Amino acid sequence: MEYTYRGVVYPAQTDAMGHMTVQYYVAAFDQAFWHFIASLGYHPDWRNSKGEGWADVKYVINYSSELKIGDLFSVRSQVVKVGNSSLVTHHDLLNIEGQICADIEMTSVYFNLTKRESMSLPDAVRINAGAALLKQQ
Repeated sequence: MEYTYRGVVYPAQTDAMGHMTVQYYVAAFDQAFWHFIASLGYHPDWRNSKGEGWADVKYVINYSSELKIGDLFSVRSQVVKVGNSSLVTHHDLLNIEGQICADIEMTSVYFNLTKRESMSLPDAVRINAGAALLKQQ
């Protein structure tokens, strides 16, 4: 697993109980995903230059330990499955002690932004994601 995002919990990211709210866990996972797919060969400019991007179609999230104001955290990411037009990734959100506070399995589909339909993964992403998957095994 590679580290793909680091953050700190700010007061505005917490609820009445003083814990980071769900929307900020999801935001951290989303930002980690973008860094991760860039490391796999997707270039963020393709949204504009090629009209190609990603649509998340499924999230399975587990929360196991709360983060509070001032807590530092990181997200590490790995490939779970490579499909024709989809990529399943897993992301762990860890506190500074290395304890998993939450994890998510995300299914994301490569998407033609103009036609609003799925399309095959770019070759570089497919090759690099496949290599990452083999390396993890």
